[in-house]
Amino acid sequence: MFAIQTDNMAFPSGGVRVHHRMEKFMGDDPPKESKKTSDQAFDLWLKRGLHQLFDDVANEPIPEELLKLIEEDRRD
Repeated sequence: MFAIQTDNMAFPSGGVRVHHRMEKFMGDDPPKESKKTSDQAFDLWLKRGLHQLFDDVANEPIPEELLKLIEEDRRD
């Protein structure tokens, strides 16, 4: 996680200049459990979606011609 650190600098003219600096601080990373949970939720969503789209196709019988070609290739 990145944090923005602000340093206010005063000048003799009385003006204030704001200086921003982005730094990465150790230990500011999100907890691994929340990332793991979101990854699991995405994986579940993807798995269900793919099953909805492709289960019918995957359960179709393999054509005899294709099975013959596979068997011929195994012998060679």
